[in-house]
Amino acid sequence: MFAATLVSGHVMSVPDPVIKVFRGECGVLVYGLGYVGLALTAAYLRKGLRVYGVDKNSRKVNELTSRSFKFVEKKVEEAVYRGLEEGTLRVTTEALEFSDKACVKVITVPIHLDWLTKEVDYTSLIEVGESVGEGLREGDLVILESSVPPGTTEEVLKPVLERVSGLLAGEDFYLAYSPERIYVGHALEDIEDNYPKIVSGVNRESAELAAKFYSRISSKGVIKLSSVRAAEFSKLAEGVYRDVNIALSNELAMLSEIIGVNYYEVREAANSQPYCHLHLPGPGVGGPCIPVYPYFVANVSTRKGFIPRLLLLARNINEFMPYETLKRFEKFMRSHSLRISDSRIGVLGVAFRGDTDDTRLSPSHDFIALLKARGCRDIIAHDPLVTRDETLEQLGVPLTQDLRVALEGRDAAVVLTKHTEYSRLTTEDIVRLSKNPNILIYDSVNVVINNNKYTKIEKLGIPALTP
Repeated sequence: MFAATLVSGHVMSVPDPVIKVFRGECGVLVYGLGYVGLALTAAYLRKGLRVYGVDKNSRKVNELTSRSFKFVEKKVEEAVYRGLEEGTLRVTTEALEFSDKACVKVITVPIHLDWLTKEVDYTSLIEVGESVGEGLREGDLVILESSVPPGTTEEVLKPVLERVSGLLAGEDFYLAYSPERIYVGHALEDIEDNYPKIVSGVNRESAELAAKFYSRISSKGVIKLSSVRAAEFSKLAEGVYRDVNIALSNELAMLSEIIGVNYYEVREAANSQPYCHLHLPGPGVGGPCIPVYPYFVANVSTRKGFIPRLLLLARNINEFMPYETLKRFEKFMRSHSLRISDSRIGVLGVAFRGDTDDTRLSPSHDFIALLKARGCRDIIAHDPLVTRDETLEQLGVPLTQDLRVALEGRDAAVVLTKHTEYSRLTTEDIVRLSKNPNILIYDSVNVVINNNKYTKIEKLGIPALTP
């Protein structure tokens, strides 16, 4: 079957790329093999497609080909390694190596933010766009999956693709936007079963082809939006909603301590009303998404004369939570005649969120840096999933996967990440592993079980047991 597209007087009559890819006449080329890229790769492979993966990180590519790469999700690992074994997946560091074998090209590289100026850095997207453009052929479908400021697909990516390829989007090739909607830890399920896929395109035909492609991947179908900007903004709106809600939860949790009530009890009662959905509080908001999205929105809106005050206020609250957590921990220490500068402290949790090994923009980094700024010279960090962390190395803080090593001889333990492994920890376990009957436990994510009415534990959002 051929697709005949009439745009600006130009007729594109080429084989439909979606039909070709599902017939096995060509493959899907995924640019960027991070959490999103690998999850998408697994989803495509599980639908019987041929997939080619590109990542400039040679170590990652080598680890994938040698079957030594560490996956968070078992199903993603199984699909990727089966694909490599059967030859339905090939990975490379060379962007053009498989370009002529793929008629659907998917971009998943992250868009970065300069944390000093809060300006958006499009360098990675432009570099990948140039690589895609070099291998672009008439009739190809290009889909951008990255979370981006509104206008990026049409104002940043499209001009690069057209300049390098000499082809016109919507006339010679198709260009669509479909934001990833995943939660690291169950990303594959999110893609295949949990949410409908949002799609849009620079013209009607591009949107229809993207919808046709993803309707074969997502069991929940697709939501086709009227414009690329709407699709780009919809993804940011999802993240901003969570950031604002978490900021509200953090404020209410801190207020609960002041007025002497348990926030978690209040939250459960309030959320029994269907229009209320209070989130869980914590020591901050990390990861490559939620902390960044409000600035993506603000970057665009302020240029148009509108300051999103609520978004920026929520971001300010969440960025200060590592400090607020430290203040409470320090007060807890002082109430037991201990000083941070003289204490041996074990930090449980380096990942930005539970049950992932992702440490990008983790609040744990800020908390540990604050501990060091307070003069603490003996810190050990523990995480069951994180095996190496450059920020901790720069801070000179050892990282272990052994809880006994992290806790033995410690004066205090601070829990910062809601890992499932920590949810099985009791206060008795911590006392036993630390060999310190008086160890102080500060739990910022309400995960440790107090099974013996231990009095030397405090939790964010729950009034202190100590004066």
